[in-house]
Amino acid sequence: MSRLEPPLTSAAAPRERVAYLDNARYWVMLLVVIGHSLTELVVMDSARGIYTWIYLFHMPFFVLISGYTARNFVGNSRQIRRLVSTLIVPYLIVETSLQLITRHYDGEPVHLMLLSPQWLGWFLAALLIWRLSTPIWRNLKYPITVSILVSLTAGLIEIPNVLALPKVLGLLPFYVIGMHFSLDKFRRLGTTRIQVPAALLLVGTFIACQFWAADWAERWPRNWLLWKSRYDELGVGWSEGLLIRSALLLIAFVLTLAALSLIPRAKSWTTALGGRTFYCYLLHGYVIIFLDRQFGLWEKLEPYGAVAVAGCVVSAIVLANLLMTKPVATLFRPVFEPELNWLFRNPKSSPTNK
Repeated sequence: MSRLEPPLTSAAAPRERVAYLDNARYWVMLLVVIGHSLTELVVMDSARGIYTWIYLFHMPFFVLISGYTARNFVGNSRQIRRLVSTLIVPYLIVETSLQLITRHYDGEPVHLMLLSPQWLGWFLAALLIWRLSTPIWRNLKYPITVSILVSLTAGLIEIPNVLALPKVLGLLPFYVIGMHFSLDKFRRLGTTRIQVPAALLLVGTFIACQFWAADWAERWPRNWLLWKSRYDELGVGWSEGLLIRSALLLIAFVLTLAALSLIPRAKSWTTALGGRTFYCYLLHGYVIIFLDRQFGLWEKLEPYGAVAVAGCVVSAIVLANLLMTKPVATLFRPVFEPELNWLFRNPKSSPTNK
């Protein structure tokens, strides 16, 4: 792959948003919300098939895009401020509140475990670690190869869930690969000769996941798709574990490229919504937990089978679109993206600038 683009200097202005990337964020966020809405229904083959297809590539897709957008991170003053206000503060808010909510309904966790994300917070913790490690990957001679070896090795050893480290290491190759992408590479994926087989591949794998949903449940626990469990916890030896994770890395990468090839390049109604996926990601979990714990919704839906699954998918799409609207962003921006000017020294007075 080509070399990384030159890093931003401390004086660099924020870059203009790219419509293609916001479109990509929109579509992958739909998959995120749909996947989470089906989690409690995976006992049914119809839900498990859709869930498996989504989880084969939706987070690798999201991580690759995140790697690309963070490829110029060098730790200057502006970037550190953004890192604190858009990752650390939201992480603390979301993780604290969700753990308090689940304690209220389930009695767990007994003690707040703010460094051990229980659900949505893991991705914010992962982005923090990946972004801080960006300069390392910029300087390694074979960064992609090293990241793949790290991912494969992570399944062999016991890694505590501090800031979601097992998932951070498991999905690391997609972040590093994203760092080595360029807009030109994204554009080249959009040619007809790639889009046609890409569409066939995505449709084919979707059908295959429906067809083999029951078989997948018996042979391969869905935790394989969460990228956090040791191989022995998943019921296989080290050699088989390495082979399975290698296959999943390859499948996820190919499906991610296929999905990226089909993302519209032009600005459209999805572009504005895709620029506000941050709020949708943080807020949709509260809706799902409330409906589940307060009303037992998914338990009540289960007897309706495929109809319930279809209803969940449609409802998740509606919810995701609502949470990506401008009023929601306006309301929650002060909460999830505070200015925090009082917390930082003036860049001009920083010792590094004297």
